Amino acid sequence: MANNEFLPPPGISQARGRALIAGVAGLLLCGIGVIVSPDHFFRAYLMAYLFWLGVSVGCLALLMVQFLSGGDWGLVIRRPMEAATRTLPVLVVLFLPILFGLHALYPWTNPEVVHESTVLQQKQAYLNLPFFYARIVFYFAVWLLLAYFLNKWSREQDQAEDPAMPSLILRKLQMLSGPGLLLYGLTVTFFGIDLVMSLEPEWFSTIFGMLMMAGQGLAALSVMIIVLVALSRQEPVTSVLSPKHFQDLGKLMLTFVMLWAYFSFSQLLIIWEGDLPNEIPWYLRRLNGEFRNVGVLLIIFHFALPFILLLSRDIKRHAKKLLFVSVLVIVMRFVDLFWLIAPEFTPGRLSFSWLYLVTPIAIGGIWLAYFLWQLEQRPLFAIHDPYMEAMLANAEEAKA
Repeated sequence: MANNEFLPPPGISQARGRALIAGVAGLLLCGIGVIVSPDHFFRAYLMAYLFWLGVSVGCLALLMVQFLSGGDWGLVIRRPMEAATRTLPVLVVLFLPILFGLHALYPWTNPEVVHESTVLQQKQAYLNLPFFYARIVFYFAVWLLLAYFLNKWSREQDQAEDPAMPSLILRKLQMLSGPGLLLYGLTVTFFGIDLVMSLEPEWFSTIFGMLMMAGQGLAALSVMIIVLVALSRQEPVTSVLSPKHFQDLGKLMLTFVMLWAYFSFSQLLIIWEGDLPNEIPWYLRRLNGEFRNVGVLLIIFHFALPFILLLSRDIKRHAKKLLFVSVLVIVMRFVDLFWLIAPEFTPGRLSFSWLYLVTPIAIGGIWLAYFLWQLEQRPLFAIHDPYMEAMLANAEEAKA
């Protein structure tokens, strides 16, 4: 079967253009936001950036899981996941506004605040700008290198003429994915500490890194399901997909929903039972005042409702119904990030700005335009993957 049988449909180019227009318009509005309300801009930009970076890095992790575990669920979204990992260079550039806003976001960057806090003085060996910059470079270097080799070898697998080569290349991908997942866990944990936990530098949680990973997995999988549903309306994807593929992805989403809820509850339980003065205030800012309502929304719409819906076999196998759940999860991922970030600046009081709506569109439009451009560069399915023929046969059997 030839690669040209699975070229992306022409509608991707039109969607890419619309996404780029939305992204550029959003960036222009962000420029206005920097002038009229710089504090709100940096908070909103951090929230939006964490979401879209989470999609790309989450896809990197899911891609490595797919290489190690196999399964049709990963083959149908392998190419969109690869395209998402190739957006990381754009996200490196989009990280620059956060560097300009460090003093507005992080109290440990201000010498006056550090001088008045004994705890911050003790943490200066870690929380200092030169070491922070070095860590950020390290995180992106690891993610970029992993994405580079995974995509490079995947392309070589496409171009392989020797029948034995695809299996050998898959072995290389598996050998990289094992250590790669360990590096992913390490880098995402410390990235979460540096970018989110250090907003309140006197607070810490040993489970926060796993919470970040569960959130990234949810965001990445939800976006991939939306992309897959959109592609399934046209050939060549229509002839390949079956309800079982959506069911498998729905099961995986249910797993991530439960993981996020488990880590969230475990963190709350451990900190609440410990009742330590440097840990409890973090939750008090989020469980008292107006942010309590945001927490209730997360319980209902980030866990309870998706959990109940995804228990249904019919919903998992129905593309449009699964699409609804994916959109709901994405909306609640933004709410969760807002709940993590905003209370540090306005404890007990919701201070919502129009920038919290504009920044996700700005970064998301640029991200989506580049993602769709990358998706157009390769066939939508890895025809030479050793498991691809079996997947196509299973799809034909399911539709028979």
